[in-house]
Amino acid sequence: MSIDLTPSWQDEELSMFRDSVSRFLEAEVAPHDAEARKQGNVGHGLWRKAGEMGLLCTDIPEEFGGAGGDFRHEAVVAEEMGKRALTGLNHSVHSIVAHYFLNHGTDEQKEKYLPRMARGELVGAIAMTEPGTGSDLQGVRTHAKKDGDHYVINGSKTFISNGFLAGVVLVVVKTDTSQGAKGMSIMIVETENQPGYKVGRVLDKIGLKAQDTSELFFEDVRVHESQLLGGVEGRGFFQLMGDLPYERLFIGVGAQAAMEGAYHATLDYVRERTAFGQPIAEFQNTKFKLAEIATTIKVGRAFVDECVRDMLEGKLDTTKASMAKLWGSENQCRVIDECLQLFGGYGYMNEYMIGRMYTDARIQRIYGGTNEIMKEVISRSL
Repeated sequence: MSIDLTPSWQDEELSMFRDSVSRFLEAEVAPHDAEARKQGNVGHGLWRKAGEMGLLCTDIPEEFGGAGGDFRHEAVVAEEMGKRALTGLNHSVHSIVAHYFLNHGTDEQKEKYLPRMARGELVGAIAMTEPGTGSDLQGVRTHAKKDGDHYVINGSKTFISNGFLAGVVLVVVKTDTSQGAKGMSIMIVETENQPGYKVGRVLDKIGLKAQDTSELFFEDVRVHESQLLGGVEGRGFFQLMGDLPYERLFIGVGAQAAMEGAYHATLDYVRERTAFGQPIAEFQNTKFKLAEIATTIKVGRAFVDECVRDMLEGKLDTTKASMAKLWGSENQCRVIDECLQLFGGYGYMNEYMIGRMYTDARIQRIYGGTNEIMKEVISRSL
């Protein structure tokens, strides 16, 4: 059952780039994935290697140290990792942070941070979520109080992807606690030798075991006023909303890639595994399930590709990006569950990629805004 899943936006240059990404993942990431899952992070060395290979900040202009590509290059990296269940190198969050600098930072901030992020010298994280706030960004309690030419940050964050390894964290704060959204700003915090900054637990998740997700604490953390993203107070909520389509398309792209990876792994398995004297691929139930999965994936590929083209043309809006996130993550969970069923008991074992994909998939319906929030966003446009 062969279906063509080549992205419609892929050209010869991107095909060559995909080959180089695949070689890097097979040589540098896959062999160490089990170890990374045990220790809860991939280590700084892998980030620097990815930077040396030109796999980070691929859509950041060359003048700021990036590769000068576009979102298709980012999608290729996300797809190749997603279909292999290699989640430890959270390049999507790193890229999202880079885009906050690119889209909202001052020239000095871009020049200071983007080249180092592209080289993998600084791992990027964005600290939004707090205990008790979840998707309610206006409920942020972490605050930054002006003190001369510095800000003093106090508060805590949780569920922060790349939090343990982060060298630079964009911290969502209230600079004016008397205001709602208009009182929010984003502060740039470099973590090395930063007094008052503390990484708490590396959180024990049910999936994404190789990816560091941490608590962060800020106790009288002093940063210079030049570390206010964009240089103007009260722009934080606008900055966050402006980059949501980019973030949510990443989730949709990752969901599509995971479904495709699960589908191909399942095809291989059912053709080799026998029961009652024949490959289980020959059973009608298996054929029908694979037919349904193949159809879902083919439809998903068409929609994701359309969203990627919209992104390239600068017309991907929040509603459509929310649809990509909603549809992709819901079907990712369903498709991988059905694939796992065809593996039987082996699918429940972590040594099989399909089992890891199953637990990794569940968070997709939560982060980037819960799917309930996605439905609310979409419904407002109807």
